[in-house]
Amino acid sequence: MRIHREGYRLIIYVFLMALAVECIVVFTIPVVWIQAAAGGICLFFWLLVVQFFRNPVRKSPNGTNLVIAPADGKVVVIEQVDEKEYLKDKRIQISIFMSPLNVHVNRFPVSGKVSYVKYHPGLYLVAWHPKSSSENERTTVVVKTQAGYEVLFRQIAGAVARRIKYYCKLGDEAVQGAEMGFIKFGSRVDVLLPLSATINVKLNETVKGGETIIARI
Repeated sequence: MRIHREGYRLIIYVFLMALAVECIVVFTIPVVWIQAAAGGICLFFWLLVVQFFRNPVRKSPNGTNLVIAPADGKVVVIEQVDEKEYLKDKRIQISIFMSPLNVHVNRFPVSGKVSYVKYHPGLYLVAWHPKSSSENERTTVVVKTQAGYEVLFRQIAGAVARRIKYYCKLGDEAVQGAEMGFIKFGSRVDVLLPLSATINVKLNETVKGGETIIARI
Protein backbone atom coordinates (compact mmCIF):
# COMPACT_ATOMS: atom_id res chain seq x y z
CA MET A 1 0.00 0.00 0.00
CA ARG A 2 1.41 3.38 -1.00
CA ILE A 3 1.36 6.13 1.63
CA HIS A 4 0.84 9.77 0.68
CA ARG A 5 3.70 12.12 1.51
CA GLU A 6 1.36 14.32 3.58
CA GLY A 7 1.11 11.51 6.12
CA TYR A 8 4.75 10.62 6.79
CA ARG A 9 5.30 12.95 9.74
CA LEU A 10 1.96 12.23 11.42
CA ILE A 11 2.28 8.46 11.00
CA ILE A 12 5.70 8.50 12.69
CA TYR A 13 4.44 10.80 15.44
CA VAL A 14 1.39 8.62 16.20
CA PHE A 15 3.56 5.48 16.17
CA LEU A 16 5.94 6.99 18.74
CA MET A 17 3.04 8.16 20.90
CA ALA A 18 1.43 4.71 20.75
CA LEU A 19 4.74 3.09 21.65
CA ALA A 20 5.17 5.46 24.59
CA VAL A 21 1.66 4.74 25.87
CA GLU A 22 2.22 0.98 25.65
CA CYS A 23 5.55 1.26 27.47
CA ILE A 24 3.92 3.25 30.28
CA VAL A 25 1.15 0.64 30.61
CA VAL A 26 3.64 -2.26 30.63
CA PHE A 27 5.79 -0.70 33.35
CA THR A 28 2.96 0.59 35.56
CA ILE A 29 0.21 -2.03 35.26
CA PRO A 30 1.45 -5.62 35.80
CA VAL A 31 -1.69 -7.20 34.35
CA VAL A 32 -1.11 -9.06 31.10
CA TRP A 33 -4.61 -8.68 29.66
CA ILE A 34 -4.61 -4.91 30.30
CA GLN A 35 -1.20 -4.63 28.63
CA ALA A 36 -2.45 -6.60 25.63
CA ALA A 37 -5.65 -4.54 25.39
CA ALA A 38 -3.69 -1.28 25.52
CA GLY A 39 -1.36 -2.54 22.81
CA GLY A 40 -4.31 -3.54 20.63
CA ILE A 41 -5.97 -0.14 21.04
CA CYS A 42 -2.73 1.69 20.22
CA LEU A 43 -2.20 -0.48 17.14
CA PHE A 44 -5.80 0.10 16.02
CA PHE A 45 -5.50 3.89 16.16
CA TRP A 46 -2.13 3.82 14.39
CA LEU A 47 -3.56 1.69 11.59
CA LEU A 48 -6.49 4.14 11.26
CA VAL A 49 -4.02 6.95 10.64
CA VAL A 50 -2.04 4.85 8.16
CA GLN A 51 -5.14 3.92 6.14
CA PHE A 52 -6.25 7.55 6.03
CA PHE A 53 -3.09 8.49 4.14
CA ARG A 54 -3.20 5.61 1.68
CA ASN A 55 -2.55 6.62 -1.93
CA PRO A 56 -3.76 3.90 -4.32
CA VAL A 57 -2.78 3.86 -7.97
CA ARG A 58 -5.74 4.83 -10.17
CA LYS A 59 -6.13 4.36 -13.92
CA SER A 60 -8.24 7.10 -15.48
CA PRO A 61 -10.51 6.40 -18.48
CA ASN A 62 -9.54 7.95 -21.83
CA GLY A 63 -11.69 10.64 -23.44
CA THR A 64 -11.21 14.38 -23.89
CA ASN A 65 -14.92 14.99 -23.23
CA LEU A 66 -15.00 13.06 -19.96
CA VAL A 67 -15.08 14.58 -16.48
CA ILE A 68 -13.87 12.20 -13.79
CA ALA A 69 -14.38 12.34 -10.03
CA PRO A 70 -11.71 14.47 -8.32
CA ALA A 71 -12.13 12.59 -5.04
CA ASP A 72 -13.42 9.42 -3.43
CA GLY A 73 -16.73 9.69 -1.60
CA LYS A 74 -20.48 10.09 -1.94
CA VAL A 75 -22.29 12.46 -4.30
CA VAL A 76 -24.29 14.75 -2.00
CA VAL A 77 -25.28 17.58 -4.36
CA ILE A 78 -26.33 17.80 -8.02
CA GLU A 79 -27.88 21.18 -8.72
CA GLN A 80 -27.76 24.33 -10.82
CA VAL A 81 -25.96 27.23 -9.13
CA ASP A 82 -24.76 30.76 -9.87
CA GLU A 83 -20.96 30.76 -9.80
CA LYS A 84 -19.92 34.19 -8.50
CA GLU A 85 -16.19 33.94 -7.91
CA TYR A 86 -14.66 33.47 -11.37
CA LEU A 87 -16.94 32.09 -14.08
CA LYS A 88 -19.85 34.35 -13.09
CA ASP A 89 -22.50 32.29 -14.85
CA LYS A 90 -24.86 29.40 -14.17
CA ARG A 91 -23.29 26.00 -13.68
CA ILE A 92 -24.18 22.46 -12.72
CA GLN A 93 -22.57 21.66 -9.39
CA ILE A 94 -21.63 18.13 -8.36
CA SER A 95 -20.42 17.83 -4.76
CA ILE A 96 -18.57 14.82 -3.36
CA PHE A 97 -18.37 14.32 0.40
CA MET A 98 -15.32 12.48 1.76
CA SER A 99 -15.65 10.66 5.06
CA PRO A 100 -12.56 10.03 7.22
CA LEU A 101 -12.47 6.48 5.81
CA ASN A 102 -12.19 7.58 2.17
CA VAL A 103 -8.96 8.11 0.22
CA HIS A 104 -8.26 11.84 0.50
CA VAL A 105 -6.06 12.42 -2.52
CA ASN A 106 -7.64 15.00 -4.86
CA ARG A 107 -7.20 14.67 -8.63
CA PHE A 108 -7.72 16.82 -11.72
CA PRO A 109 -11.17 16.04 -13.19
CA VAL A 110 -10.11 17.17 -16.70
CA SER A 111 -6.93 17.87 -18.65
CA GLY A 112 -5.95 21.34 -19.83
CA LYS A 113 -4.29 24.50 -18.54
CA VAL A 114 -4.82 25.90 -15.04
CA SER A 115 -6.42 29.30 -15.68
CA TYR A 116 -7.26 30.26 -12.07
CA VAL A 117 -6.10 29.30 -8.58
CA LYS A 118 -7.09 30.99 -5.34
CA TYR A 119 -6.98 30.01 -1.69
CA HIS A 120 -9.66 31.42 0.62
CA PRO A 121 -9.38 31.36 4.42
CA GLY A 122 -12.76 30.91 6.07
CA LEU A 123 -15.04 29.11 8.47
CA TYR A 124 -15.23 25.40 9.34
CA LEU A 125 -18.91 24.61 8.93
CA VAL A 126 -19.82 20.96 8.45
CA ALA A 127 -19.05 19.99 4.86
CA TRP A 128 -22.71 19.39 3.93
CA HIS A 129 -23.82 22.84 5.10
CA PRO A 130 -25.29 24.87 2.15
CA LYS A 131 -22.92 27.77 2.84
CA SER A 132 -19.76 25.67 3.14
CA SER A 133 -18.96 26.20 -0.57
CA SER A 134 -18.77 29.96 -0.12
CA GLU A 135 -17.85 30.52 3.53
CA ASN A 136 -15.51 27.68 4.56
CA GLU A 137 -11.77 27.56 4.06
CA ARG A 138 -11.37 26.46 0.45
CA THR A 139 -9.24 26.43 -2.67
CA THR A 140 -10.74 27.21 -6.09
CA VAL A 141 -9.06 25.85 -9.21
CA VAL A 142 -10.17 26.29 -12.83
CA VAL A 143 -8.86 24.21 -15.73
CA LYS A 144 -9.46 25.25 -19.35
CA THR A 145 -9.69 22.21 -21.62
CA GLN A 146 -8.40 22.00 -25.20
CA ALA A 147 -12.01 22.33 -26.39
CA GLY A 148 -12.26 25.68 -24.61
CA TYR A 149 -14.47 24.61 -21.67
CA GLU A 150 -13.55 25.88 -18.22
CA VAL A 151 -14.18 23.43 -15.38
CA LEU A 152 -14.07 24.83 -11.84
CA PHE A 153 -13.59 22.71 -8.75
CA ARG A 154 -13.15 23.52 -5.08
CA GLN A 155 -11.48 21.79 -2.17
CA ILE A 156 -13.58 22.66 0.88
CA ALA A 157 -12.58 22.22 4.51
CA GLY A 158 -15.16 20.92 6.99
CA ALA A 159 -15.67 20.87 10.74
CA VAL A 160 -12.77 18.45 11.21
CA ALA A 161 -10.68 18.94 8.07
CA ARG A 162 -8.50 22.02 8.54
CA ARG A 163 -5.57 21.31 6.29
CA ILE A 164 -6.08 21.85 2.57
CA LYS A 165 -3.09 21.14 0.34
CA TYR A 166 -2.95 21.98 -3.36
CA TYR A 167 -0.01 21.47 -5.70
CA CYS A 168 -0.92 23.49 -8.80
CA LYS A 169 -0.36 27.10 -9.83
CA LEU A 170 -1.57 29.41 -12.58
CA GLY A 171 -0.43 28.27 -16.02
CA ASP A 172 0.33 24.66 -15.06
CA GLU A 173 -0.66 21.83 -17.37
CA ALA A 174 -3.35 19.75 -15.69
CA VAL A 175 -3.44 16.05 -16.48
CA GLN A 176 -6.76 14.30 -15.92
CA GLY A 177 -6.52 11.92 -12.98
CA ALA A 178 -3.19 13.28 -11.77
CA GLU A 179 -2.82 14.33 -8.16
CA MET A 180 -3.57 18.01 -7.51
CA GLY A 181 -4.01 18.14 -3.74
CA PHE A 182 -5.00 16.54 -0.45
CA ILE A 183 -7.49 17.35 2.33
CA LYS A 184 -6.81 15.92 5.77
CA PHE A 185 -9.54 14.19 7.78
CA GLY A 186 -12.69 14.41 5.71
CA SER A 187 -14.34 17.17 3.70
CA ARG A 188 -15.82 17.91 0.29
CA VAL A 189 -14.96 18.72 -3.32
CA ASP A 190 -17.31 20.64 -5.65
CA VAL A 191 -17.11 20.43 -9.45
CA LEU A 192 -18.89 23.12 -11.50
CA LEU A 193 -19.67 22.19 -15.10
CA PRO A 194 -21.27 23.92 -18.11
CA LEU A 195 -25.06 23.57 -18.29
CA SER A 196 -24.61 21.57 -21.48
CA ALA A 197 -22.80 18.79 -19.58
CA THR A 198 -24.41 15.36 -19.38
CA ILE A 199 -24.35 14.15 -15.78
CA ASN A 200 -23.32 10.55 -15.32
CA VAL A 201 -23.89 10.09 -11.57
CA LYS A 202 -26.81 10.20 -9.14
CA LEU A 203 -27.30 11.51 -5.62
CA ASN A 204 -25.83 9.24 -2.92
CA GLU A 205 -23.77 7.36 -5.49
CA THR A 206 -20.29 6.36 -4.33
CA VAL A 207 -17.48 7.45 -6.67
CA LYS A 208 -13.74 6.79 -6.93
CA GLY A 209 -11.38 9.69 -7.56
CA GLY A 210 -9.50 9.39 -10.84
CA GLU A 211 -11.75 6.58 -12.14
CA THR A 212 -15.48 7.29 -11.99
CA ILE A 213 -16.89 9.27 -14.93
CA ILE A 214 -19.17 11.89 -13.38
CA ALA A 215 -20.08 13.81 -16.56
CA ARG A 216 -19.46 14.40 -20.25
CA ILE A 217 -19.00 17.85 -21.81
